[in-house]
Amino acid sequence: MEIFFIALGLSLIAGLSTTIGSCIAFFLKEPGPKFTSVIMGFSAGVMILVSFVELLQEGIDSNGFFLGHLFFFLGMGLMFIIDVMISHSYEFEEAIPKEGKGKSRINKLEKTSLLVTLGVFIHNFPEGMVTFVGALKDIQLGLLLAFAIALHNIPEGIAVAIPIYNSTKSRKKAFFWSFISGVSEPLGALIGGLILFPFINDFLLGAMLALVGGFMVYISLDELLPASRACGKEHLSILGIMAGMFIMALSLALL
Repeated sequence: MEIFFIALGLSLIAGLSTTIGSCIAFFLKEPGPKFTSVIMGFSAGVMILVSFVELLQEGIDSNGFFLGHLFFFLGMGLMFIIDVMISHSYEFEEAIPKEGKGKSRINKLEKTSLLVTLGVFIHNFPEGMVTFVGALKDIQLGLLLAFAIALHNIPEGIAVAIPIYNSTKSRKKAFFWSFISGVSEPLGALIGGLILFPFINDFLLGAMLALVGGFMVYISLDELLPASRACGKEHLSILGIMAGMFIMALSLALL
């Protein structure tokens, strides 16, 4: 049970990193496009490299080439279904409607606040399983996954906090809803862990790691990379990706 609680704790840390983003938002008010572009690209680079080098490879080693890739693409398919059903935007400038004045603008901000918070909450839920399953396989892998997910949860925290703070002028409310949006990750890890933990074996663990790799690649390609390029120049985006991949490769080599 010790490994269970360690895995749950890592998921909690990764999820609650959204509150770091809300604290940053208090100082940045509106994060610049260069900051957003680099941090999104960096996060995508980290997640893509660890997915192909570690997660998919673990799935192949455990269950063979065919099944490993089958679970990987199944993960991408599941994330596609979730994304279609509950869509949300990472482009922070879209999270703050500029048009409208007075009460009309406040109402739009409040509506945006709820939608962004709900979207982040639901998208974070399967990510909780990412860190949890990785940590069950290996603590060092769990730490790397927690780092990758925490990194892109920081901008998510900014996306949640900015519209709430601008509509309510309350730092407490902005921080609270950012906290709530991040809680879904340890919640997803807990629910999944309680269901799967008694049945964990090499086959299931390999399948889950490949599945999680599919999750992370989909998130990176469908949301993080387009957001990174939309928020800044393409050179900043690719530099962030290269830096993220280099740091993750260096981490894997050292560990």
